[in-house]
Amino acid sequence: MNADVIIIGGGLIGSTLALALARHEVSSIVVDAQDLDATTLATFDGRASAVASASARMLRALGLGEVLDSDGCAIRAIRVTDGIAPQYLHFDAGAEGDPLGIMVENRLLRIALLKAVRAEPLVTLVAPAVVASLVRDDHAATLTLADGRVFTAPLAVAADGRKSKTREGAGIRLASWSYPNAALVTMVAHSVPHGSVACELFYPSGPMALLPMIDSEDGRPRTAIVWTVDEAAAAGARKLGPVALAAEIAARIDGTLGEIEVIAPQAVWPLGYHHAASYSAQRLLLIGDAAHGIHPIAGQGLNMGFRDVAAMAEILVEAARTGQDLGAPDVLKRYSAWRRFDNSMVGAVTDGLNKLFAVPGRVPAAARRFGLAGVERVPMLKARFMAEARGETGELPALLRGELV
Repeated sequence: MNADVIIIGGGLIGSTLALALARHEVSSIVVDAQDLDATTLATFDGRASAVASASARMLRALGLGEVLDSDGCAIRAIRVTDGIAPQYLHFDAGAEGDPLGIMVENRLLRIALLKAVRAEPLVTLVAPAVVASLVRDDHAATLTLADGRVFTAPLAVAADGRKSKTREGAGIRLASWSYPNAALVTMVAHSVPHGSVACELFYPSGPMALLPMIDSEDGRPRTAIVWTVDEAAAAGARKLGPVALAAEIAARIDGTLGEIEVIAPQAVWPLGYHHAASYSAQRLLLIGDAAHGIHPIAGQGLNMGFRDVAAMAEILVEAARTGQDLGAPDVLKRYSAWRRFDNSMVGAVTDGLNKLFAVPGRVPAAARRFGLAGVERVPMLKARFMAEARGETGELPALLRGELV
């Protein structure tokens, strides 16, 4: 079977790319090792993401606005503090205009994407499936599955995550390191409304993010918690019961949410940084976590992947319209040139922030609080940070502007 593009990995990024290409009459075959229906269950991982405003415009342009409107909670403000110190940095989107982001459960995004992809005649979804080989030569990329099926396209895209076997098979080197922390993710219901305000509280052991969600079915406000814990404490954090976990969270947020109740099992994820030495090889491009992974300190990981999608879709659609070989070196170079610098900068900033706020002691804490108070008083700096949060810096592809290519 032939298509314009073979996408290895049908998660949030791979499926979004397939849909973006299909909306521009470029066909794809999406292959994933998982049963994708299983990834839509509430018990799968429980994570939620902050979809930046630019990413949200792309999802709306692709016909996925309903999940954002019905299940998403707009982030109207972000408050950053060094622990629970009174000095803070406050970003406010105002009552009108685009929010700073939209919080939505990952599984609900997956449900919407899976439905859209299955309804799209230009996307062939093959999952679960085991890849036996990927052969790339001067003429095509040929994917063979363990059951004997063979797919051919001018270009293959690796969207198979941080531990991408496709990237490894292509011999692409990786700069990577692990952080001495893990991220505990859960959800709480609480008595004090969050007011659509996201909070990031920085501690030497790592930040705790309070991310506003839509109310629970019983009408109580909900907040997603992303708590960075010491690696040594990760095993104990996994074993905490809901009452003990609620007490631990409450002790670190100084009554911000009032009475809290943990309403979802906690998941604990190891944290690390990685960046591929190249985004391309012969007839192959890397996208999303296959190309880069960062600390979740600013909630930009998924949005980096969405920005990859918008840029790659624009380049491939324009190449297809002008009759170019989608796997030609010049096409691959355009994508790498567009995305590597932006992803490198975001990775460096998040890594630097994590290291800055991890320095213990009174003097570093005083310096951080002075810095936060200083930025709070400089409108141009605040405007720049807000633009970054919205994903609106640099050269924006058409999809991030809410337009089809």
